[in-house]
Formats: sequence, structure tokens, C-alpha cells
Amino acid sequence: MKKYLLILFILILPLRNYASYVLIPMDAESQTDHLKAYGITYWVLNKQQKVKWLLNYRGGSFLMPDTEELKKECKIRGVAFEVISDAKTQNILEEIESPSQNMDAVILEKAPKIAVYTPNGNAPWDDAVTMVLTYAEIPYETVYDKKVLDNELLLYDWLHLHHEDFTGQYGKFYRAYRAAPWYIEEKRNAEQLAQELGFAKVSEEKSAVATKIRDYVIGGGFMFAMCSATDSFDIALSAEGVDICEPMFDGDASEAGYQNKINYNNTFAFTDFTLERNPMVYEFSSIDMTTKRRIPKETDYFSLMNYSAKWDPIPTMLCQNHTALVKGFMGQTTSFNRDEIKPTVLVMGENKTNGEARYIHGIKGKGFFTFYGGHDPEDYQHKVGDPKTELSLHPNSPGYRLILNNVLFPAARKKKQKT
Repeated sequence: MKKYLLILFILILPLRNYASYVLIPMDAESQTDHLKAYGITYWVLNKQQKVKWLLNYRGGSFLMPDTEELKKECKIRGVAFEVISDAKTQNILEEIESPSQNMDAVILEKAPKIAVYTPNGNAPWDDAVTMVLTYAEIPYETVYDKKVLDNELLLYDWLHLHHEDFTGQYGKFYRAYRAAPWYIEEKRNAEQLAQELGFAKVSEEKSAVATKIRDYVIGGGFMFAMCSATDSFDIALSAEGVDICEPMFDGDASEAGYQNKINYNNTFAFTDFTLERNPMVYEFSSIDMTTKRRIPKETDYFSLMNYSAKWDPIPTMLCQNHTALVKGFMGQTTSFNRDEIKPTVLVMGENKTNGEARYIHGIKGKGFFTFYGGHDPEDYQHKVGDPKTELSLHPNSPGYRLILNNVLFPAARKKKQKT
């Protein structure tokens, strides 16, 4: 019997040593396509398999069980991977668990259902998020005002706001583009939609949409917004019931003294801002730093904050990257005035020399929101009519990685934040 057990042990031992996992490294040196690596992770989650996100380990690597199907998919998509033994996996996890290491392993449990708030007819390359979701092969569905007002956001775990104007001022494009056919058509379509939904003005309809989105977040949803969808959303919430639009936008004069009627308690991220009254100025308020920037393109970078992975896993997840410096980029709303951000909101990315925040995160009710300034992380100063960005030329983009961190965030088994 002892001899039999010894032989059995000898046979089992190699199986234990050679049982394997797939590590998808996310450091700068090893990964060939960081963006598609997120797509692989989503693909595994979509098969009801769990993934470990190794925070601060080799740029925020992913660990998952080894299968032939997975390795084949990685090769097809051009994603670098490493097959590691069970013993090596245990060594990595033990290193991560060590109190001396600023690392953690977060379990991703299910593929989040993703909605992108965008008008019908917009091509995917009109928006950085739809562009990177398409490139990474992460599925999403689109929603717009009617679906939002019909409470269909409850079907989704994650919502992205297209670079929208929730104030009803049509992006403040009036001065430069009021005679352009696309502007006239978009204004007409917005007015028609507002009427169909039972509103007298586009501004009133957009305010109702912003309120529904607010309720979605308070109820436990995750909202991610970029460019003008960030400040215009907060402005719409703060101006609920107040007419801040001039006649060329809604047909009648704005409300007298409306600045004094702004309710900052209603906003997610911003406070004490001053609205831009002049319809000829391409700006919503003092929140945005675009016209105040004095940074040469060659030195325009922002730095990511370094959080404790074990104590603050949420901002650590959202800041995972293979570099601490991210190349700057502009948009209608490029960055946020530090002095007008609520103290309860985390500034996760900033340009200290200009006193601006680029990447912020907060909690609202049971849900979360992230605001990311700028239009396209790989198009420094995107203009109307510019060609789309070819992400195949930027597969390792740090700026786009921040978007995809947010996409995966709802998949994480939540740990209580300790600070």
C-alpha cells in the first residue's frame, strides 16, 4: 500500500507543478497591444469565468485559467501572454499579498453590460469611447434620450456619456457653425425630438435626461463622461428649473440673474463655477481650463496619482497603466479648474504646473462617476471634420487605457474603501 501511494504521489506531483495559468502582462516592455488585452479580459468574463486583476503588478496585469481557446484568441488578436505554472502563480500571488508590496489582486466576476449615450447616426469614431470599445472588441449598446427617459438605463452596469451638451445650447457652436448645414440639421433634430417627448424646449428635455442619469448613478450605476459631457452635465443639474439659454438656443431670453440661482448642491463634481453668458463664446463656464492653458504641446503631460492598492483599490484600478505620465490632449472641455472641484471628489490625474485636473472620480449615492477631460487621447487638438484616429497605430496608448480601466471597473468584486 505504501508503495502504491508513493507511485501515486510521484504521478500527481508533476500535474500540480505544471498546472498552468495565463498571465496577460500590462507593462510597457511585454505587452504588444494593451487595448486589445482589455478586450481579451472582457471576452473571458463573458464566458462566465473569473479573472484576477493584479493591481500594480507589471502595469496592472490580468491572470486567468489556461485554456487552448484563450491562447488561440490571444494570438488572433495580437495580445502578448505568458503561460505560467501553478507554483509560479502562487509565488506571484504571495508577493502581491505581502504587506511590503503596494499591490493587490482584485477578482473580476462578470462582464458588465455597457451602454453608450449617443445620438442615432453618430459613427463610432465620433467618440473616443466607442472607438476604443470597437477596437478592443468589447460589445456595447447605444441609448439616447427616449430610452433614458423610459428608464432603460436600469438594464446596464456602465454608462458612457458622449461629448454631449446637456444645457440645451448645442455645444456653444453658434458663433462658428450656425450657418453650417450639420449644425442646422442637428438643431432641428433636437427640437423635433424634444417635442416628440413632450417638452417645449430642448434645454428642458436635456435637463430631464440629466436628472434620469443622476438617478441611475445614485441607484448604483457607474457613469463615465468625457469632454463637454462632464461640465455640461453638472451645469444642467445645477440649473434645474432655471432658464440659462439665450434666444438663439431656445427662442426666448434667459432668466434674469440666473447665476445667483445656480444650485451647486445638485452637482456631482463641480462647485462655485461661473457660467459663460455670451453665446458667441465657445465655453460653458469657468470649470474648463482650455482658454487658460499655457502649456506647449511638447511638454503637455499629466501625472497619475499613486494610491495604496490594498487600502484604496478603486482609484488604484482606475489608474492602472504602464506609465505614470500620460500625454495631454485637448477638447471642448480639456481639463478642470482645481479650485472648482468639490473636496469629496478624487483628482486622479493632474497637471500641477497649470493647476488643472484631467481625470477625476467620485461617489454619488450607491454609484460612481468618472470625468475625463479632453476629446481624443491620441489626437491632440481634434477639430470638426478631422479624420478619425486609427487606434491600430496606438495599441499601447496610456490615455486610452484609462477609459478601459473604467469599463472593467463594474466587473470587480467590490472591497470596502478604507479612506
